[in-house]
Amino acid sequence: MMPGILKIEGLSHRYSSAWAIRDINIEIDQYGAIGLLGANGAGKSTTMNIICGVLNQTAGNVYIHGMDIRKEPELAKREIGFLPQEPPLYTDLTIDEYLTYCAQLRLMPKEKIKNAVSEVKERCGIAHFSTRLIRNLSGGYRQRVGIAQSIIHKPRLVVMDEPANGLDPNQLIEVRKLIKEIAQDHVVLISSHILSEIHLMCKQVIMIDAGRIVFSDSMSAFNDYIQPHSLVMRVEEPPAMPELLAVPGVSKVEFLTDRQIRVYFENEEVAERLVAASVQNKWRLREITLDKGLLDDVFKQLSTKS
Repeated sequence: MMPGILKIEGLSHRYSSAWAIRDINIEIDQYGAIGLLGANGAGKSTTMNIICGVLNQTAGNVYIHGMDIRKEPELAKREIGFLPQEPPLYTDLTIDEYLTYCAQLRLMPKEKIKNAVSEVKERCGIAHFSTRLIRNLSGGYRQRVGIAQSIIHKPRLVVMDEPANGLDPNQLIEVRKLIKEIAQDHVVLISSHILSEIHLMCKQVIMIDAGRIVFSDSMSAFNDYIQPHSLVMRVEEPPAMPELLAVPGVSKVEFLTDRQIRVYFENEEVAERLVAASVQNKWRLREITLDKGLLDDVFKQLSTKS
């Protein structure tokens, strides 16, 4: 029987006298996108740093494809790709130079590096910028380069910390699409405090609150806790209410201010549809986020049940 891709047993860690995480247990043995959801300070970053071998845990074990991250760190880390919240980019290098360097850091055989760089550039949609300095790329393309370095060595597990951070709505759509494609042949563990991002990309959710897992199940099971869905959008040229209600999946609309609108929805693709409608109808969308109060309600419900 093949070992699971990621197995975490009784993972706990404390800084001084304060416990950051307690008794975390996770087992993943199939490819796909898994959401690690929690408010800031919940323990997500500590968990990710231990998984990636950056931090030694106080107690518990982490296995990557059957290898203990502490006992066999070099072998285990060959199966891990990591995209931090701030991509580790060297902006004075071209994309080709940077990805070649990353492949060397991963100890890839020299004869395989050139093909690996070409393949990952095509997959991430950055081949046409091969000789451009990274400093001259937009935020969306920098994020693509960051994703490329995390998968260049074809790891089984890819860990991404807030991959949608700092992207505009159009860039978000493209990066989400890319992450979904990567999840077809990798386990992609996505950390975020934004419920809408996890909802749009992941098939499974692990929620951490105050250092403990309070929910671990499929997205369909998680949906029971987040009905009705709502998000808040801010636009410069607000549409009429009938125009918003005509967007597929929108069930209800509330104008919070002249330019800020709460939209209740039934379909997980509604955010992309609202962005597309804004571009088509020139609403000049400036921001779109899941209603913060809703996320707090979900944490409260699940923490009470745990």
